[in-house]
Formats: sequence, C-alpha cells, structure tokens
Amino acid sequence: MNANQMIEQTEKWVKAQLKNEKTGHDWYHIRRVTKQAKEIATIEGADELIVALASLLHDLIDDKVVTSVEEGLKNVTDWLISIGTTEEQRKHVITIITTISFKGGNNGPVSTLEAQVVQDADRLDAIGAIGVARTFIYAGSKGDLMHDPSLSVRENVTIEEYRNGRSSAIGHFYEKLLKLKDLMNTNEGKKRAELRHQFLENYLQQFFDEWGEE
Repeated sequence: MNANQMIEQTEKWVKAQLKNEKTGHDWYHIRRVTKQAKEIATIEGADELIVALASLLHDLIDDKVVTSVEEGLKNVTDWLISIGTTEEQRKHVITIITTISFKGGNNGPVSTLEAQVVQDADRLDAIGAIGVARTFIYAGSKGDLMHDPSLSVRENVTIEEYRNGRSSAIGHFYEKLLKLKDLMNTNEGKKRAELRHQFLENYLQQFFDEWGEE
C-alpha cells in the first residue's frame, strides 16, 4: 500500500469511528485539522505521511472521545499495522497522538517537527469562529453552562480537575483558547493563529457587552 492509499484507507476508517461523535471532535474536525496540517507540513518541510496519519488518528485515543485510552491505543496500533506502516512510522505516529493534547496545560512541549505541525493544526481548530462553536458544543456535552460569573477561572489545574471540574463555555476561553496563540510551534502556525486569536478577543468583547453585567 502506497502513502496515498494508507491515507485514503485511514480517512474511511476514522470517519466510521467518529460517526456518532457529538463533542466537537467529530469527523469534520479531523478533516479540517488534517487539511491544515498537510498545508503547514508542506510549508515547514515535515514528513507529510506521518503528519497526515497522526492528524487523522489523533482523537481516537483521547479521553474526551473514547471510554478507554488503552483500548484506543491498541485499535490505532492494530490499524497502523494493517495498512503496512513500518515500526518506526508507528512509533512516531503514536508518540505524536499521545503528546499533543493540551490537558489543562499539563503536557510538555512536543519533540519532532511533525508533532509540532499536527499540534498547531489541532490548536488552530480550537480558536477562531470554529473554535468558538466547538467550545459551546463541548460545554453543552458536559452539561456546563454557557457562562457563570460566579465561577473563577481555573489556573494550574490537574488533568482530572481540568476534565471533570466545574467550568463554563466562557471559562474555557480563559483556561485554554486564549493561551493557544502563544503556544504555537511553527512559523506558519503562529501566523495563522494571529487572526483567529483576534476573533476570540472580539467575540468576548461582544459577548460581555450583550451579557450586560461585566
């Protein structure tokens, strides 16, 4: 199986895995991340096969999406074996998808250019107009309020607190979204993040104007 066939087959497989996903980590999110990652990989000179596979697979081991991270990892590894990747390629893809998540700021910096590219593409989909929409969908899926002025913004939280503690959609802007611009890795990622970050700032200003109390 050549690289294009590996990517094409993986697209079909991932799409089937995420057909019922309702937290904003659906197939369309994967498609957008993969498209941006491929574009950034071309500009930055990263391995496009590794970037494409990691982008397509990155949410199939995420605890926001799957009930068992271990099972998700096994399924992804088995899939990569089935399409004919080398052991080195599998290790690289697995390393990327297990280290790029924000997790309340608890994950350290990633180690390869390919990981930087995939992380940037994933983070770009968390900011801008799409990022705003996904934030409210995710908050709703957790049962969080749109905005709760009585809740303070959480800083330096554990992964457990970040995932399961009380917050709101607007709180998530301050806990994650507004931090992402300064956490981008590649020059192209930084460039793309500027405009989307400005949208977040403008959105919040409009939101609080309409909210009327802050």
